Amino acid sequence: MLRHSVSWVRFVQPKSCYTRPTGVCNIRVSSYSTASDYTVTDKFVKVNGRTFERDEWTNVTPNVLSKMNRKLHLQPTNPISIIRQLIESHFNNYKPFHSFSPIVSTQQNFDDLLIPKDHPSRTKSDNYYFDKNTLLRAHTSAHQLQGLSSGEKKFLISGDVYRRDEIDASHYPIFHQIEGFAYFDNTDPVSMRAQIEAGMNNDTRANNIDLLDDTVIKPSNPIQGCHSPENVQLVAADLKHSINSMIYSLFADEPDLKVRWIDAYFPFTSPSWEVEIFYKGAWLEVLGCGVVQQPLMNKSGLDNKIGWAFGMGLERLAMVLFDIPDIRLFWSEDKRFTEQFTPGKIQKFKPFSKYPPCIKDISFWVPKGEWHENNFCEVVRGAAGDIVENVQLIDEFTHPKTDKRSLCYRILYRSMD
Repeated sequence: MLRHSVSWVRFVQPKSCYTRPTGVCNIRVSSYSTASDYTVTDKFVKVNGRTFERDEWTNVTPNVLSKMNRKLHLQPTNPISIIRQLIESHFNNYKPFHSFSPIVSTQQNFDDLLIPKDHPSRTKSDNYYFDKNTLLRAHTSAHQLQGLSSGEKKFLISGDVYRRDEIDASHYPIFHQIEGFAYFDNTDPVSMRAQIEAGMNNDTRANNIDLLDDTVIKPSNPIQGCHSPENVQLVAADLKHSINSMIYSLFADEPDLKVRWIDAYFPFTSPSWEVEIFYKGAWLEVLGCGVVQQPLMNKSGLDNKIGWAFGMGLERLAMVLFDIPDIRLFWSEDKRFTEQFTPGKIQKFKPFSKYPPCIKDISFWVPKGEWHENNFCEVVRGAAGDIVENVQLIDEFTHPKTDKRSLCYRILYRSMD
């Protein structure tokens, strides 16, 4: 099964290789950022001046359309933006891009990244589609080829990304990522080694961070056939040094932090790894990375180059660093939240209200055919908005005679402000 993460989409390695609204909804949403203009009808969806005719794939909702232009990663005092600013400051010789449109083609979001046609990450239950060929990006990786076409050898891409997902304190249908990319000349290993080693001269290890990395390149996480082991080892070393030094910088004031590297699988990198942080008693995945699949480089006319990339969720980093207990808080326009933070600084969140929960249980018969919990959560979000803190399946029943299936969900309502 595919499991969502907030860096890159987490992929299970294939065995073969190493509400629909009705009527009219026409709304302009006001906030302290640019407002969204959108219209949803039975025949079309229009947003920010673009119109898409509905088809059998259309499932984008007013709830997400209303927030498309909030762009929390560009609001200077939002913790998500502060993390972005700090990462861009650390990678100060990388070109930042943070204004690519979140509306992308399936070609950009999947095909350009070598994601198989039958992969579950393409499903309607996981994404927000305008039509069969257009959706809201599920990751900033959708813009890797745009970054490469810029001519920059090192760049960062940040932006809002969209996935239909469960409802709890760490999941939200809109979140934010930052993507890093660097490449080197594959034909001159001596020059490449000198360039990479020059950038790794300073040991930035922090005493407060317990970092575990026992990963090695192996057949289950292989080197691509077109790459030499020597060059891959160099590129991987530069990738890991770049990420580790960023972690040391961001978490310099965090006591007793545990970080670990583990093997991973992504269609667009090989070998691939994930980075996890031990937070509140559990390992929290915050980053995916690897050596870029050569066909992506070749498609950009960079046949003689070798590169690495990473994708990282900004919300999870901000929750850890700012001690923010619930992902919904990032969307708050309450001044008691928005005025707590200063650009360039990490400041621990000070709670300003905590209402008691209101719990309601709801049970219903599941219609025949496929059942996707993400779709149910989308109905809940559409009806109740951000006042819902958690949706949890607490019971299920199958009638012994009719074989009909019933589910019981517990919905926890609580206002954050």
